[in-house]
Amino acid sequence: MGDMTNSDFYSKNQRNESSHGGEFGCTMEELRSLMELRGTEAVVKIKETYGDTEAICRRLKTSPVEGLPGTAPDLEKRKQIFGQNFIPPKKPKTFLQLVWEALQDVTLIILEIAAIISLGLSFYHPPGENNEGCATAQGGAEDEGEAEAGWIEGAAILLSVICVVLVTAFNDWSKEKQFRGLQSRIEQEQKFTVVRAGQVVQIPVAEIVVGDIAQVKYGDLLPADGLFIQGNDLKIDESSLTGESDQVRKSVDKDPMLLSGTHVMEGSGRMVVTAVGVNSQTGIIFTLLGAGGEEEEKKDKKAADGAADSHAVDSANTSLVNGKMQDGNVDASQSKAKQQDGAAAMEMQPLKSAEGGDADDKKKANMHKKEKSVLQGKLTKLAVQIGKAGLVMSAITVIILVLYFTVDTFVVNKKPWLPECTPVYVQYFVKFFIIGVTVLVVAVPEGLPLAVTISLAYSVKKMMKDNNLVRHLDACETMGNATAICSDKTGTLTTNRMTVVQAYVGDVHYKEIPDPSSINAKTMELLVNAIAINSAYTTKILPPEKEGALPRQVGNKTECGLLGFVLDLKQDYEPVRTQMPEEKLYKVYTFNSVRKSMSTVIKLPDESFRMYSKGASEIVLKKCCKILNGAGEPRVFRPRDRDEMVKKVIEPMACDGLRTICVAYRDFPSSPEPDWDNENDILNDLTCICVVGIEDPVRPEVPEAIRKCQRAGITVRMVTGDNINTARAIAIKCGIIHPGEDFLCLEGKEFNRRIRNEKGEIEQERIDKIWPKLRVLARSSPTDKHTLVKGIIDSTHTEQRQVVAVTGDGTNDGPALKKADVGFAMGIAGTDVAKEASDIILTDDNFSSIVKAVMWGRNVYDSISKFLQFQLTVNVVAVIVAFTGACITQDSPLKAVQMLWVNLIMDTFASLALATEPPTETLLLRKPYGRNKPLISRTMMKNILGHAVYQLTLIFTLLFVGEKMFQIDSGRNAPLHSPPSEHYTIIFNTFVLMQLFNEVNARKIHGERNVFDGIFRNPIFCTIVLGTFAIQIVIVQFGGKPFSCSPLQLDQWMWCIFIGLGELVWGQVIATIPTSRLKFLKEAGRLTQKEEIPEEELNEDVEEIDHAERELRRGQILWFRGLNRIQTQIEVVNTFKSGASFQGALRRQSSVTSQSQDVANLSSPSRVSLSNALSSPTSLPPAAAGHSRREGVP
Repeated sequence: MGDMTNSDFYSKNQRNESSHGGEFGCTMEELRSLMELRGTEAVVKIKETYGDTEAICRRLKTSPVEGLPGTAPDLEKRKQIFGQNFIPPKKPKTFLQLVWEALQDVTLIILEIAAIISLGLSFYHPPGENNEGCATAQGGAEDEGEAEAGWIEGAAILLSVICVVLVTAFNDWSKEKQFRGLQSRIEQEQKFTVVRAGQVVQIPVAEIVVGDIAQVKYGDLLPADGLFIQGNDLKIDESSLTGESDQVRKSVDKDPMLLSGTHVMEGSGRMVVTAVGVNSQTGIIFTLLGAGGEEEEKKDKKAADGAADSHAVDSANTSLVNGKMQDGNVDASQSKAKQQDGAAAMEMQPLKSAEGGDADDKKKANMHKKEKSVLQGKLTKLAVQIGKAGLVMSAITVIILVLYFTVDTFVVNKKPWLPECTPVYVQYFVKFFIIGVTVLVVAVPEGLPLAVTISLAYSVKKMMKDNNLVRHLDACETMGNATAICSDKTGTLTTNRMTVVQAYVGDVHYKEIPDPSSINAKTMELLVNAIAINSAYTTKILPPEKEGALPRQVGNKTECGLLGFVLDLKQDYEPVRTQMPEEKLYKVYTFNSVRKSMSTVIKLPDESFRMYSKGASEIVLKKCCKILNGAGEPRVFRPRDRDEMVKKVIEPMACDGLRTICVAYRDFPSSPEPDWDNENDILNDLTCICVVGIEDPVRPEVPEAIRKCQRAGITVRMVTGDNINTARAIAIKCGIIHPGEDFLCLEGKEFNRRIRNEKGEIEQERIDKIWPKLRVLARSSPTDKHTLVKGIIDSTHTEQRQVVAVTGDGTNDGPALKKADVGFAMGIAGTDVAKEASDIILTDDNFSSIVKAVMWGRNVYDSISKFLQFQLTVNVVAVIVAFTGACITQDSPLKAVQMLWVNLIMDTFASLALATEPPTETLLLRKPYGRNKPLISRTMMKNILGHAVYQLTLIFTLLFVGEKMFQIDSGRNAPLHSPPSEHYTIIFNTFVLMQLFNEVNARKIHGERNVFDGIFRNPIFCTIVLGTFAIQIVIVQFGGKPFSCSPLQLDQWMWCIFIGLGELVWGQVIATIPTSRLKFLKEAGRLTQKEEIPEEELNEDVEEIDHAERELRRGQILWFRGLNRIQTQIEVVNTFKSGASFQGALRRQSSVTSQSQDVANLSSPSRVSLSNALSSPTSLPPAAAGHSRREGVP
């Protein structure tokens, strides 16, 4: 099924449809065209064609109350006629396509060509073959058999190329497969509530069929198209489909159309599903995209590489099961446009056109998630540097070999160039060329991207077990650099199992649950009704699954706590709900972050109205003007009574870490009917029934987890909607704040007052004064959370840019999750919208899982460093050996095929072995690395160079005096097709064994002594090392001509192993040298400031700027670049004129990088004083010249 392209899928459905249309009262086509209408048009169309929504339900053979019968044959039939609720994903790349892509590698192509030329020449026997005149300087006996074997080298090279390609392709393929698995896992977790046979059940989104009655509530992402049947106050954010940011109010008579992929922002209700899968609105767009995406793919094929690409491709086709029309245009231009926007962004993005020439690059940038992750940036840079060095070395090698050969043959020995000898000479040149290419192949660390991918993929797989479902690969590595975590309180730090432990009823403050008999009957009845009716009917308390366990809480946890209170008072809420079913509720004001309360209006038997309210106590109490006394009679409740109550009841509760909720009611006359839309008048003059204190105990493992974070250099901040006293009490219990420390706990209002200037604009300097000490932000709105995260990220207060992780569960946390470097969404309590915006989903909602994520993130970083340390040692040694060997003996001691084998074990296998080390707790004992810490630290540089020295010394010793030590024939200066010598075989063998033992050394990068520590915890490592060793034995003993090996005796083997073991000893010697003494060692692979600000960051605040302004800004940047160039040129000219040191001018160039940061802060048109810039006097010291350059920047 999944392999069908969308178009086949369509036509198949069309065919089915014509044959079955009659069984139901409407066809798929009709429903589909109905769903394309909006608002009033749709209402008119429904009236004209069907009558009303009830009639549509009848035609679809479903009941608005009971739902579908849910029998298998019926569901099957519906799937056949109306299609299934999933969108067939794009076909994954086949193995052959992956092989073809792996073959595109430039170095491999060069090698293939060289090998083919070499093959061709070995089969071509020129007439002058036996002409003595051609035999070159290194003549020597050549028996017939050997000449015949000339083809072997070419063939062997081709074979090893095939090996490398297959391994690469296989890795890509398994990576792709893992993603598909991950994707389907995310999808299976996607469940939705429907009514079947009168029962409310949760089914996987893919199981939804046309005719289902689905229950929608706040925070849902609609999985299919449907018509609204009944509900209250339903508001929907349709921006992902229409681009309109205003919330759309849905009602049966004005706008009943509910579309898949849109977000429910408020309210609740029911809908009948009318279109699923490819026929839903989002499905139709995706089908169009699928067609458009193919061409895109071809263009972007080369654009993406490394870990991100398979994901980008993948999330472009995440099947729409989850109804995810990725938040297309909301903020695709945000620097952190997450990959998923890629899909939708192509379809609807007015922004793109405004970018002019940049549109294409932008598209490519969108394929990669946000900026390249820090690690990838550093790696790409390093790989390019190494590649360049390798290229230079290999070119020099070839040139030296060719020159030496021609000079030696034609000048020293004065041989004429005979036409019949040409092929022989060409063969020599090809051999030199092959040596050059092998130097290049060994120098280029193509294992780097592989190591990153393997390490990340492995981590992601294992993180599943630690309850982290990673949605974007690089989030896992960013987590290792995190310096701050802003966490929610409820459910993350606490268990999210709410229980009422204190209550204030009838003028008495009960410190534990009161005895039911002590409460007046009237008060009790009001209390039970207020709680049972004024809460979502989906919230229930179910009997425990196991004997002796706690009752199960389903739905909103605060409401569960209140319902539990009703049960503790020996009352029951079910009969109340049966008597007043959801359809009969007159009006519902659902809870949202602005109201911070929820109210429900019902019609009493005498036609008058009663409204029940509940919400945060300080908010609801402000609206109360009466309170029930001990006799159940309302008495006056004045502001001063309220202040006293706050002091005597609410603050003590809050200081115990309780959440205080006030329950109240109000009666309205039947006529005149109140104006329900005027909320301020309605939610006033309430009568308080009671105030309860709800306890949400801290999770037992949290304090320890927070201590680990603090030890690891990560600041934990708590951002909560709760009262400040409650928040502070919980923060102390968790260990976020310790009594007696200098820290801040602020309320949202106070926070906003401190960060805004007189005009009410947020100022970064003000935020910088607050955030370093802020630990608790209470009564905060989602915007406060976003402001805080943005403020910390944009802060230049610390020398390292802060890397912030944020947890969120509510719909309104979306912006903060998107803005953060890593967004964690709650798997259990989280709404779909939050999951959509996040990078990692915590499947158990537990804070300690975040600590695990930090550990894995740091582990990825270390794995890459281990691999680098190993890889670079091999590269340095192999390149130098090949280069010097070629220059001194005219032939590389390591043959092309041997080099390829070394390359294979060193790159592919080692990346597997070192990238799969499991993390240890010790990773949490150090501070985060930060964004501009180099990949290769001094210690690693010391290790690389130290081991290279050891290996080179031994190999050169063997090369020049080896034949004497072992009493064997020298392998140097052998003629063109001579048989492999023992001498060179020993060199090759020693070289490989030294690498193997050094692989063990590479397991530690911080200069630890015990390199075997925990080696058996990593079976992959042991397998690979032993496997490589076994294959090496086979190659040496039986490799023969293709591998240029001749079998070795036991004693020679012993010597090779002994020299290899020396690596371990030498490693200990290196570890003793203090790094601090070696000041001359350079670090490598750091991101400079310039790359730190990726292009998109310059457009950071694009959402707030209109197009004209953006063009202006782009103009400024170009103008600055032009200026820089002119200045640098003038400076250079002047410098030459005055004969001053040339360095001033060069230094100048480096300050251009800091310039790019200034550009980032520009938003007002700039006044650059040209005269000042151009006449910058040469006599200034370089620094001053740098400054005068920047004066123009406002």
